[in-house]
Amino acid sequence: MTVDTRVTGAIERGLLVLLGAGAGDGPSDLAYVVDKIVNLRIFADDAGKMNRSVLDVAGGVLVVSQFTLYGDARTGRRPAFTGALEPIAANALYEQALVAIRAAGVARVEAGEFAADMQVELVNDGPVTILLDSRKLF
Repeated sequence: MTVDTRVTGAIERGLLVLLGAGAGDGPSDLAYVVDKIVNLRIFADDAGKMNRSVLDVAGGVLVVSQFTLYGDARTGRRPAFTGALEPIAANALYEQALVAIRAAGVARVEAGEFAADMQVELVNDGPVTILLDSRKLF
């Protein structure tokens, strides 16, 4: 991941987490998401089944702040971002997520820059993409 031409974070095998914070999110939402990030069994075991976590495979986690996940495009032609948490609180949750993922024992935790225009490169193995929501609204 780069900001301008500067690399701000990179991992090899692991997870790219696009982390959005919504209005009303707090410590319990953060705990739920971090637990899922580090323990979700989505890496293949020796039999090819999704049975290992990022901790089990000693993988890394690259975390990108992503308020646009809260873009509501159900009406009109321009998404509304009113569901996103305000920037100061969202940045605090983002930083807390980084600390919590590291504390959970992830081998390598890398990050983007909050509110920066980032260029993110991804090789999606599988591809596997999982949506996590602490409020389970979907």
